[in-house]
Amino acid sequence: MSLFSGISREKIPWYPTIDYDKCTGCQECFNFCRNKVFKWDDDNNHPIVSNPYNCVVGCSSCANLCSNKAIKFPTRQQLLESINKIKQETSSSR
Repeated sequence: MSLFSGISREKIPWYPTIDYDKCTGCQECFNFCRNKVFKWDDDNNHPIVSNPYNCVVGCSSCANLCSNKAIKFPTRQQLLESINKIKQETSSSR
């Protein structure tokens, strides 16, 4: 059984956040992500997280590609704590 079994993707808080003070507009994250998590903002020359729930839970490859460390994700510990909390809430509401 999967860790995320029975939990809708929209309840799992796993998606990138961008520090625009660090972002240089290199488009590495935008060009890398095949799940269309990002939309490109031409006016401001930076990515926008427009489809956060398209992000694959546990994937942080775009953050690893970012040479300026402008992309952050929750820690794995925060993810596990969130999943456990959701599971507890789900089981107590049954």
